[in-house]
Amino acid sequence: MCNDLTGSINGKFSKIPLHEAIGCVLAHDITEIRVGEFKGAAFLKGHIVREEDIPHLKRLGKEHLFVLTIGDNEMHEDDAAYALATALMGEGVKIKGSPREGKIEIIATYDGLLEVKRDALFDFNMLGEVMCATLHSYSPVKEGEVVAATRAIPLVIKRGIVEEAVCIARRVGGIVAVKKMRKPKAGVVITGNEVYYGRIKDAFAPVITRKIEALGGEVKALSFAPDDETFIREELSKMVKAGVDLLITTGGMSVDPDDVTRNAIRDLGAVDITYGTPVLPGAMFLIAYLEGSPTIPILGIPACGMYAETTVFDLVLPRVLIGERIGRRELAELGYGGLCRRCKVCRYPICSFGK
Repeated sequence: MCNDLTGSINGKFSKIPLHEAIGCVLAHDITEIRVGEFKGAAFLKGHIVREEDIPHLKRLGKEHLFVLTIGDNEMHEDDAAYALATALMGEGVKIKGSPREGKIEIIATYDGLLEVKRDALFDFNMLGEVMCATLHSYSPVKEGEVVAATRAIPLVIKRGIVEEAVCIARRVGGIVAVKKMRKPKAGVVITGNEVYYGRIKDAFAPVITRKIEALGGEVKALSFAPDDETFIREELSKMVKAGVDLLITTGGMSVDPDDVTRNAIRDLGAVDITYGTPVLPGAMFLIAYLEGSPTIPILGIPACGMYAETTVFDLVLPRVLIGERIGRRELAELGYGGLCRRCKVCRYPICSFGK
């Protein structure tokens, strides 16, 4: 059982002499007024009285304090918050500062992708006297960014509730984590007769390059191919031999007879091919895997990737780069929140798309 918690109090109020108050918990705020300078709380409810506080309290005219006496079956809100935060944390996160009024924040220790175990978070919050709020799972986050906050809601909380919450979080290895994204070496094959034969100018390469480089990666190989599945397959094969660890194809993803990119990916030997997503823009997106050492993800981007600022590609790529295997279930889950609002000024990822 998860019961290695320290620090406890009970909820009984007592009036005691000031000199006996060291180590006790204030039951109310203590106000200080300095004319023309300050008016507010000198000591907040829940503060644990320290020896160095005594002279200050005497200056405020305090001879007695109303405090909460210590018991064995309850915890002070700050002690509870620290225990909760410690249990909630997985990899890539840490506590920011000390608990204050029963609340503590959890921050990212490096740039990465936030993962939240939503079912466990739900169970945690169903306990009622504890809470944890997080950013959306799969949000890209920066080092030092607050990704979650937790607190004990009452000033005094039953130890058993905290222990149960800690158990829920520890059972899944922590509810909140930040995963590092590997920096991809991408091979990109841009398909389509119209681009290959110079009838129109390619618009895909700059978009894909910008998005790969924004994640710290590089486009290691770039080529153009006509609507010929053998040609496309051979270009992909060359890139694999050149050492890429991510393959991206563009175009040729619809159901027209000359859209043969999917066939080329299949003929390359790809497995777990999943075509179609409940996301707009990006319904004709494809993901597959080329087994080997390493296994190489293959992402097929439909035409929307040229002109739409944000597509399903932006939702899936970071998850691929943390090593997640994406299949039909993972794509199906994107339907809720998978409709882009096409704002005049794109604010992704600070929006509802993909959340």
